[in-house]
Order: sequence, then structure tokens, then C-alpha cells
Amino acid sequence: MQIGMLGTGNLAVALSRAWSTAGHSIVVTGRDPGRVVAAAEQIGTTATSALPGRFATRVDVVVVAIAWDGLEPALRLVGGPEGALAGKTVVDCTNPVDYATGRLLPETGSAAELVARVAAGAHVVKALHLFAGASWPFTGEADASPIVALCGDDAEPLDRVASLVADLGARSAALGGLAAARQVEEAAGFVTRVVAAGANPRWAVPDVDPALLRAAAADR
Repeated sequence: MQIGMLGTGNLAVALSRAWSTAGHSIVVTGRDPGRVVAAAEQIGTTATSALPGRFATRVDVVVVAIAWDGLEPALRLVGGPEGALAGKTVVDCTNPVDYATGRLLPETGSAAELVARVAAGAHVVKALHLFAGASWPFTGEADASPIVALCGDDAEPLDRVASLVADLGARSAALGGLAAARQVEEAAGFVTRVVAAGANPRWAVPDVDPALLRAAAADR
């Protein structure tokens, strides 16, 4: 698969390296040509750089790994409002959180819904915003692998992203449509607040057996 990486930071490079190892080709673009070339070199021989205006025509899936304040300009740079990403699966990894306070930065809606508005006609899936780049690829035991929450309105793009998540060594859980993305993004704010309080967020949520939960719901 030709994966288009919109972004040149640590998460973009780490995801791209992991997917390259799994056999995918990577096309990188961004605002700064120098950083784009450097990111492609860091990723390896399966990666190439692209001018923003030619980016969309070269890729099957677009992964957006951009800081919140640069999200809309980046999408405009690659022709999102003009329909350049129409029909494509667009994976939004944006973490729109104030890291000092844990506050979600969009006043309403979510980063993923912003992507859907700006990238006209794209099939947007929220995913991969909770884990740092160093998490990928996961190489431990399968039953201990991370679970990546997915939100999206269309079944085929969700399946495509679930396959890419599996290529990272992780599992996925589809939580609903794109309207659920704000809650998923709020989870990043919660994690930030727990870390700021000096605790490990792994132990801040209950260990729940899904089978027992389903049985309890059925008994109601």
C-alpha cells in the first residue's frame, strides 16, 4: 500500500518506519521541504518525498500526524478543500490537547471532525493519537498488545485502518462514528492529567472483562 504521511515529526517517522517494515511504501510531505527530505531519509529506502500539490495523487491512504495548531493549514496545503483527498481514507492522529493542563483545545467537536470538514469528500478515521511514536512497532506477546481506538463513519475505511494497526503489532477497537471522536480525544486529556499528577494512567482505569460486562448488560 502507498501510505501518504502528512507530517515530519517523531510520530510520523516512527509510524512510517513500522509500516515500511511491514511492506508498505511511504510518501512524505509537509510545509518545510528540508524537513520532508530529512524525514524520508530517516524512514529508509521505502520512503520518498513529495511536493504538497502532487501528494494526493501518489497515495492510497493519508495519515495526518500534525500538531493541532498546524492541522488545518496542512490539509489546505495538500488541497483538502479542493477535493484532492476525496474518496481516500484519511487517518487523523492529531492530539488536540494542552499538555500543561489536559484541556481539549477544540471548543466544540473534534480534530477528526475538523479534518472531515476541510478534507472535502475524504473518509476520515480517528486513530493512533494516544500512543507515542516509540510505541511502534509493538513486538511483545499478542495478548499484551496495545488496543487502538478507531472512530469513523464508513466500514471499508475502518477495516483498512484496522489492517494498518495490525501491521504495527496492535489490536483495534471500533468505538463508533466520527461523532465519537471528541470523547476519544478527551481520553488523551485524561491521560495527560493523570501523568501530571504523578501517576501511571495504566492503573487509572478498571481492568474489565468484556465478557462479564456483556453478561451484566444482558441481565438488565
